[in-house]
Formats: sequence, structure tokens, C-alpha cells
Amino acid sequence: MPLRLAINGFGRIGRCLLRALHESPLRERMQVVAINEPADLESMAYLTRFDSNHGRFGGRVEIDGDGLRIDGQPVVVSHASTPEAVDWQALGIDVLFECSGRYAQRADLERFLAAGCPRVMVSHPAATAADVDRTVVYGINQDTLRGDERIVSCGSCTTNAVVPVLFLLERAFGLEQVSLTTLHSVMNDQPLIDGYHHTELRRTRSAMQSMIPVTTGLARGVERLLPALTGRVQAKAIRVPVTNVSAIDVAATLARDVDAAEINRCLCAAGDAQLAGLLACTDEPHASIDFNHSSYSAIVDAGLTRVAGQRLADLLIWFDNEWGFANRMLDVAARWLGGR
Repeated sequence: MPLRLAINGFGRIGRCLLRALHESPLRERMQVVAINEPADLESMAYLTRFDSNHGRFGGRVEIDGDGLRIDGQPVVVSHASTPEAVDWQALGIDVLFECSGRYAQRADLERFLAAGCPRVMVSHPAATAADVDRTVVYGINQDTLRGDERIVSCGSCTTNAVVPVLFLLERAFGLEQVSLTTLHSVMNDQPLIDGYHHTELRRTRSAMQSMIPVTTGLARGVERLLPALTGRVQAKAIRVPVTNVSAIDVAATLARDVDAAEINRCLCAAGDAQLAGLLACTDEPHASIDFNHSSYSAIVDAGLTRVAGQRLADLLIWFDNEWGFANRMLDVAARWLGGR
């Protein structure tokens, strides 16, 4: 019997999660049976069928009474605005994917448990490490899952992209200091034209006309996953006017002398071994759009790896911040629930 999944919040990540499962071998082991989303049913069906970043849905999507039917399978749809307003227990689900982005503290996440969800997987970082039972970046610490956790976070798209790279650099060369600059595609908390959309004043500016610096918790997220780097990581983020695919510029002072070729060999070898399917390398002259719909957590642009003074390394890593992260959520769920 396939594992029964529910999605709370059918926005960018929620819809990518359903689409990623449809394209994954895991579709034989998992099935989305319920979605809670405040939007109307017609809009949900339409945006499932057609996506500006990822194209047409590869299966059949139909409205079926008050719910959806996807590839012939019924999906119960609710439009509640609070966890308690859905009878999750009656749905018989195995795990809820919390993709609304609204709940980051344990007291709020436990509301889903109290409402009948046996487990909750969170599509964003928790407010603190203690707010979840485990934060997992697949490829790094999924083996710490015991199976008895109730609330698990998959971190963020950026932690999934950069943590494997930093893990490998620390293990091979040692890291003394790290500075991360994320160049992130626009998100739906930004307006198309200047408007009163956010208390962070830079985010009131038009998403498609400027590069916009925004606050980021990436350094904290890295330290949560790689505690040996605590106090040695700084990060900033700039939203750039593209609709998908992001990059992280990694500047790191290493503990020993190294050259660019040795760094690339280290990372590319891991992509062929323990991080196969998660980390890739390329030496082609790429632009960001080339990585749209890539399921990798990160792709190292090996042709842009630089070393100054033998110890100051600079790397560029690409990632599809929607599709790669949605696939990692499925990987973590499969491991957590005993499916892989």
C-alpha cells in the first residue's frame, strides 16, 4: 500500500512537490491523497496543469466534485485557514507536508499533530533547532532519522545546495572562514511593481526591475547542520529578476594550500560517489536557465572555481530552488517513513 501524503499550502513548493512525485520512481510508494489550500478549486486545478517554470503537467488533472482527480486518483481538497479546521485523522495520512511557510515554531506545528496528523514535514527552516525533532539535508544527515520523529524540517533550498559543498570542503581541506552570497530568483513575497508588500523596505520594490538585497538566515541554517562551523559563516542574499534557478557564490578561507583543480576533483568525485544524484559538476559555459527543472541539490560550475593566494577559494554553485528542493523533500520522506 503506498504511503499516504497530504500537502498543506499548494503554492510553489506544494505544487512542485506533487509534480516531482509524479515524475519520480517514488510514485510507486507514495501518493498525495489530500491538499489543504485556501485558493479556489478551479485555480488549483489550472495551476497544477500549467506552470510557467516547469511546463505542462505530465498527467491528467480534473475537478471531481469538491476535490481533484489526478491521473485517476482522488485527492481530497479542503480550504481551511487553520490546522484545526481539517480532520486530518479521518484522511488516514502517513505524513503532512507543511508547505504554507506560515508555521515555524513548535507550538504552531504541534497544532497539526493535535488535529490528527501523525507526522509533519516542514518545507522551511524552523525558528530554532528545538522547534523540530530533526532538520535534515539529504546526503548529509538523513541517517540520523530514527523513524520516531513527529516533526522534521528539510531546511531550505539554499541549505540543501550549500551544506553538501561546505561539508566536503571542510572534510578535505578544512574551513577557517566562509562568506556566502546567494543570488536568488524572485519570490511571491515581492511585488511586481513598488507597493506596500513587506515591512522589510527593500522588499517593497519591484521584483522585476532591480536586484534587491534581502535578509537571510542561511548562515544560521548552515551552522545548524554543520555545528563545527559555528561562528565562522556569514551570508547575504540578493533577489535577482528571474523566476527560477538560483546560485550561491561561496568564498572560503581554507586551512591548507590548494588549487582550483584539486577543489574541483574533490567535489566532482563526491558527485560520482556518495552524493550521486545530489551534487553535480559542469565545465560548460552555462547560464542559469540551463538548470531549470534540475533535480540536483547543487551543480558546481567548475569552470568558475578560483583560488587566490593558495587558500582563498571562490566557487559558484547553481540550483533549481523549486524543483531540487521538492525532490529532496520526497527523498527525506522516503527515508523517514522507511521507504528507502
